[in-house]
Amino acid sequence: MPAELVRFIELLRSHDLRISPAETLDAMAVADSLGYLNRQQLQDGLAMALAKTPEEDAVFRQCFDRYFSQQLAQFESRREDREAAAEDDGSHLPAPPTGDDREVAADHPDDNLLARAAEDDPQLAALLQTPLMRQLQGNQRSTLSLAIRAAGEDVGLRDIRIFTQKGQYTRRMLEALGETQLRDTLLDLDQRGSPATEALRRYRDILREQVREHVEHEYLLHAEGHNRRFMDELLTKTRLGNLEQRYLDRVETLVRRMARQLADRHARRQTRYRRGRLDMGRTLRRGVASDGVLFETHWRRIKKQRPQVLAVCDVSGSVAAYATFLLLFLYSLQDILPRVRSFAFSSRLGEVSELFREHPVQRAIELVNWRYGGATDYGNSLLDFARLAMEDIDSRTTVIVLGDARNNHGDARVDILRDIGQRCRRLIWLNPESRRAWGTGDSEMLRYRSACHVVAPCSNLAQLQRAIDQVLRSTR
Repeated sequence: MPAELVRFIELLRSHDLRISPAETLDAMAVADSLGYLNRQQLQDGLAMALAKTPEEDAVFRQCFDRYFSQQLAQFESRREDREAAAEDDGSHLPAPPTGDDREVAADHPDDNLLARAAEDDPQLAALLQTPLMRQLQGNQRSTLSLAIRAAGEDVGLRDIRIFTQKGQYTRRMLEALGETQLRDTLLDLDQRGSPATEALRRYRDILREQVREHVEHEYLLHAEGHNRRFMDELLTKTRLGNLEQRYLDRVETLVRRMARQLADRHARRQTRYRRGRLDMGRTLRRGVASDGVLFETHWRRIKKQRPQVLAVCDVSGSVAAYATFLLLFLYSLQDILPRVRSFAFSSRLGEVSELFREHPVQRAIELVNWRYGGATDYGNSLLDFARLAMEDIDSRTTVIVLGDARNNHGDARVDILRDIGQRCRRLIWLNPESRRAWGTGDSEMLRYRSACHVVAPCSNLAQLQRAIDQVLRSTR
């Protein structure tokens, strides 16, 4: 069972649960203490060791039910077999039926038919003596289930990833179980028109059905997490403007997860001080060496920084999707970016920070697009931004502009953008178009680039995450 526990933890990791090696050792200690007989007790104990949030706990319990439903039943079956073997040294076990008493031992019509046919057919007689046929004829479900599981281990069933592999793994498992001998014998009986053909075919079909069910179970168990991770990776590299409506909920989940990762990476570090708040955890740990006597105290103080981020987003039709996810990213990072002010524009610009304080992020974004969507005028919008926010920009301010810089051949007002760049700590321009398109047609990107500290393409979530990471670095 320890090996099964390690495989279970690998399964949890494929479902995005963060489990360290130390937590794996904790889980093994929990399992050793609780044992494997009480399923609910084991589930609760492992959940305390491995799940850190309510969301992770829900994923953990779902995976536990699906993974250990078979393993615990088989473990219990093996335990009962061992106990029975310990009570009986084997001297009272009946000999397997042979010759004339085989027909007496068989109590199923199919078995009677096969036993009679085997008297004149050495090939069939040899097949009936195999462990596989004894398990099928004796309806030894737990033993057969263990054999099927062992065959799955032998052929690497845990590596199944896509549904087209199910047939391949099914065939390989049947061969590992010895179905080839059964199939050859069945073919021979069929060619000779033996009355035992249908009886043997039923056992073959029972075996194939159980193997297919096991493969299906393992596919749903092991492939789901890997397929979701593959799909997530694909979505992070897909242009945000090309995402279909059905994927938007998943993409929003990805954005929030990326935001949590960035928040963990850029959380303000605590520094040791002689004064401040008592660091009770560190103080208690240092007191262990002195039997709990707190000879040495440790203090902590968090250096408060109040960076300001001004996000200026083009919400015209061609760029609205990108602005949506940028704003979703920024407002998912409010714990480490407490001063985010948002501005939206197309032909005119206005501050929309109040909308995000009054409404959930998604609703606020809908209102932003409704109020400020339309044809684009970057020059006029920069004038509005200067009027609303220029006096608030200082050396602690990071300004992010998201837009394609396509100005419909109007006045670009690069002078205003240059003034903003000189006042702020960092001016970052994110453009959803590729670099090859900059400066073509009505694009003013090459002129705007000269006024910015950082200019980067930003067409998918991966690029957006890198850009936000840069923003967080600049606000330290």
